[in-house]
Amino acid sequence: MLFLGTGAETRHPPAALRQRLEAAGVGVEAMNSPAACRTYNVLLSEGRRVAVALLPV
Repeated sequence: MLFLGTGAETRHPPAALRQRLEAAGVGVEAMNSPAACRTYNVLLSEGRRVAVALLPV
């Protein structure tokens, strides 16, 4: 699972990027950066395989 933190507001990635990631078996979830950080930390603490890409707020 890849969480995309898109800054202060949620922005969705281009469809082509989402499709390529999902075709490679990577789930994608776009959200604002603070929410992405919180979600990432919770799932990481549970031992799940997650990644995060963040834009500053």
